[in-house]
Amino acid sequence: MRRAFVDTDILSEILKGKNVAVGQRAATYHEHHRRLTVSAVTIMEVVKGFHKAGRPVELKRFLEAASSMEVLPFDSECAQIAGTIYADLERTGQPLGRADPMIAGTSLAHGLVLVTGNEAHYARIQRLGHALSIENWRTA
Repeated sequence: MRRAFVDTDILSEILKGKNVAVGQRAATYHEHHRRLTVSAVTIMEVVKGFHKAGRPVELKRFLEAASSMEVLPFDSECAQIAGTIYADLERTGQPLGRADPMIAGTSLAHGLVLVTGNEAHYARIQRLGHALSIENWRTA
C-alpha cells in the first residue's frame, strides 16, 4: 500500500467513524504505515472549524488525536508548488481558495498520493498538468 496524504474531508470522516468504507481503508492503511499523514494546513482547517463553532471539547479531542499523526509542514518547497497551482487555477478562471492548492503542493512536494473525497477540485489541478495522484477512500 502506497504512502498517502490525507485531506481534511477524509480525516474528518475517519475521526467521526460514520463511513464504513473510509474507516476500513484507514484501518488497513494504519496496519501498513502505523499512522496517518496530514498537512499542517489540514490541522489549521479543523482547528478553525471547531473554534469557530465554539466546540472546545471536540477541539481538544482532535488535537489529542492529531498528536499521533505525522503532520507535514507547509515549507518553502510546498509554497512554491502551491503558488504555481494557485496561479494556474486563477489564470484559467478556476479558483479553489488557498487551502486546496496548499494541500496539493504539500502532497506533490513529498511525492504522496492525496486521499480526498474532493476529487472534482483536485482533478482541476491534474488537468492543468500537475502530476497529483488522487485516491478516494469513499469509493476505492
